[in-house]
Amino acid sequence: MSSLPRALAAEAVGTAGLLAAVVGSGIMAQRLTDDVGLQLLANAVASVAALAVLIAVIAPVSGAHFNPAVSLAQAIRRDLPWSRFPGYAVAQVLGGTVGVAVANLMYDLAPLHLSGKVRTGAGQWIGEIVATAGLVLVVGHVSRGGRGHLAPTLVAAWIFAAYWFTSSTSFANPAVTIARMFSDTFAGIAPASVLPFVLAQVTGVAIGLGGIRLLVSETQESS
Repeated sequence: MSSLPRALAAEAVGTAGLLAAVVGSGIMAQRLTDDVGLQLLANAVASVAALAVLIAVIAPVSGAHFNPAVSLAQAIRRDLPWSRFPGYAVAQVLGGTVGVAVANLMYDLAPLHLSGKVRTGAGQWIGEIVATAGLVLVVGHVSRGGRGHLAPTLVAAWIFAAYWFTSSTSFANPAVTIARMFSDTFAGIAPASVLPFVLAQVTGVAIGLGGIRLLVSETQESS
């Protein structure tokens, strides 16, 4: 495992790159078309493509979590030392916020400005639980047993699918949720909507960990 400063830098850079892709592609999509379906497709494709590349490049350094929910699940499973979890979470949130600022600046917007896009309701919170639980289950599957090479493909595939079948469009990430409140654009989320999303994501972590215990056998994990 890499030194902590190097791992934290990798998490910050990776999360920044992810948020630059998520927010930047959303802005570009809005400027290119008024079709909301095409906007979502462009946003999803660009976001998951960037995610797959970033995981492949950064995983050897830090595990490429880019997500406090994933880091929490990995710490509970003892695949990440608990002493590293707080630093990972802070690096991810700060990196994500920098990535949003970069995306805003690329499109001549104020670097950080609060979103007015309300995302609320039981349906969207359930969507976040489902998206996060599925992500934790996928990460649990690939993180042991020599399946790490599958992570870029499987994680990106899950997020792409969840973009389209969940009512929340699959934030599935507290750092992404917090950072996206600083852009009043296609990918934004109003500050008042952030806490319920994060609570739903934490609930998703618990359910995902239960899914790992049920579906990922110890024999598979240690093979």
